[in-house]
Amino acid sequence: MIVNNSKPTKSPLQGVGGEKLKIAIQKSGRLSEKSLQLLGECGIKISNGDRKLKTEAKNFPIEILFLRDDDIPQYVEKGVADIGILGQNEVWEKDKDVEEVEMLGFGNCRLSLAIPKDEVYTNLDYFNGKRIATSYPKILTKYFRVKGIEVQVEELGGSVEIATGIGLADGIFDIVSTGSTLIMNGLKEVEAIIKSEAVLIANKSLNENKKQLLEKLLFRIRAYKRGFESKYIVMNAPNSSIPKICAILPGMKSPSILPLAEEGWSSVHSVVQEDQFWDVIDALKDVDAQGILVMNIEKMIL
Repeated sequence: MIVNNSKPTKSPLQGVGGEKLKIAIQKSGRLSEKSLQLLGECGIKISNGDRKLKTEAKNFPIEILFLRDDDIPQYVEKGVADIGILGQNEVWEKDKDVEEVEMLGFGNCRLSLAIPKDEVYTNLDYFNGKRIATSYPKILTKYFRVKGIEVQVEELGGSVEIATGIGLADGIFDIVSTGSTLIMNGLKEVEAIIKSEAVLIANKSLNENKKQLLEKLLFRIRAYKRGFESKYIVMNAPNSSIPKICAILPGMKSPSILPLAEEGWSSVHSVVQEDQFWDVIDALKDVDAQGILVMNIEKMIL
């Protein structure tokens, strides 16, 4: 008789303590596909072909709830969902007791005031005594209260852009990405009030097991973010230029330098942040860097 005393291997799907992390994402709209793409880039396989309102990942202890974005803060606050992905604008408007854990780097927009394009605008005093239509009455009311300007807020659930055209309001306060929707409706943006992007929020009372699962997910998210926010560059340079190149490159620690077959020359490898990229390239060209290659980074682990 053969006795197997080895302990059974725990499946990663069981999670820490056998628990799963429940994440709420927008079921449709501008952040839905980006949220699913983010989870996919984190190696989490999700099947939702029939558009269920709830599904589970195949290879990570996580359950996905597909909800209206303006309901997500409440679900997270009450613990129905442990975490959620949505725009900061909805977090601020709903004003629920949740924690903003991580900025996600997509879904960038601004909340702006707009008026009919033929109106003459000078400053915020223009809105004194005016009617403003919006889906974000809390944010708007707080803003004008701080500014000491009296306005009448007309709360709408959608189609805010037509409010001035039908005589409901003198101006609007709404999300603006490119501004094309305002132009189509005969409006012009006059004040950008706040900027917003997608954010990961969490319930403030997660147990230790779920906190550990959240940290595992955050590790993957941050590795992906570092990758898409950076470029890997390789260049050739004369050894005499290496000190100047090292002074320019803002790498993670220091660039890698490898000798070339041609004497007196080296290959320099480094990582550059996307928002610094072109300035760095211009500076490198001025110190004799040649044959500069630029590559995308899929993930970057620190």
